[in-house]
Amino acid sequence: MTQDSETLSATLNLACELIGRPSVSPLDGGCQEVMIERLQAIGFDIQRLPFADVDNFWALKGESGPVLCFAGHTDVVPTGKLEDWRQPPFEPLIADGILYGRGAADMKGALAAMVTACERFVKEHPKHSGRIAFLITSDEEGPAINGTVKVVDWLQGKNLIPDWCVIGEPSSNQQLGDMVKNGRRGSLNAMLTIKGIQGHIAYPQLADNPIHRATPALAELMAEHWDSGNDFFPATSFQVSNINGGTGATNVIPGDVEVVFNFRFSTEVTAPQLQARVEAILVRHNLSYDIEWNLSGEPFITEPGDLVTAVVDSIRHQTGLNTELSTSGGTSDGRFIAKLGTQVIELGTLNDTIHKVDEQIVANDLDTLSTIYKGILENLLC
Repeated sequence: MTQDSETLSATLNLACELIGRPSVSPLDGGCQEVMIERLQAIGFDIQRLPFADVDNFWALKGESGPVLCFAGHTDVVPTGKLEDWRQPPFEPLIADGILYGRGAADMKGALAAMVTACERFVKEHPKHSGRIAFLITSDEEGPAINGTVKVVDWLQGKNLIPDWCVIGEPSSNQQLGDMVKNGRRGSLNAMLTIKGIQGHIAYPQLADNPIHRATPALAELMAEHWDSGNDFFPATSFQVSNINGGTGATNVIPGDVEVVFNFRFSTEVTAPQLQARVEAILVRHNLSYDIEWNLSGEPFITEPGDLVTAVVDSIRHQTGLNTELSTSGGTSDGRFIAKLGTQVIELGTLNDTIHKVDEQIVANDLDTLSTIYKGILENLLC
């Protein structure tokens, strides 16, 4: 760092400590123990919940009343080529007011802001109402099999259902707090194999070209109107991500072609409905095919209510911004938590450099974010 740690705020110091611990998914790198120590010091009870190679923990402060849960992940994506970084990615650098390091935006900075927000809130409001919780995993950037989804199962078994959840995903667009996510679209993936008959390209009558057969069906799928969306979601999107066929030779008609595609879908349609409509189109085109479906997330929405009001009011009070509610972007662990019936909002730093080389945020944004989180606590628990 270019600044002495003694001159940094508590939030920036903690963010730098977390960034300095390599934690490429599913590794945690000791980040959770740093957080646990801080939370225990202000009265949180800790339940460590390791599943397979993934570290998770649940922290809870308070005996009764509604639960406001802060959720997030300590794991980060791989760094890419180290030589492309201006500074080693796990050596945090603050230069010209910018904090650099893997996880600065996604999402160790937000985790630090959550902890310091709670530290200040508990000190100023020792007799607050309700309960405060943390749900932290190291399996968000990976397959998401042994992380939040398993903790949610554990919570259901204990009948510990958060009323509200704030996830520290980097939601902001141009300025801190200008956008929050009050839902996410569903994500449905498919691997389609269309079968033909391999043969010599000079004798097409003796073969059956699966690429030629696939093209009209794909054109219909691309042109299909799946739904019109609603007040919270844009229209469902169909996108082809991969097409693979052929032997590499110029004179061989392939025996099959593989097509990988994805739906990002709204609450106007269900995954089974999408599957049925796709397969009806394939059948109508007389295709011989196999298809494998993978539902990676159902859509969810938190409509205006207690949590949305608390978040919007805190952002406006601290920044003067009228935040935008959005369901854009990819999936998040909110899809697991929302199944509990919990109101879920994602609020974090700017997302323009997430997963990139030289991931970065405005350093002072973390202190503002911590204050926003504290304001949410005050709006809901005071």
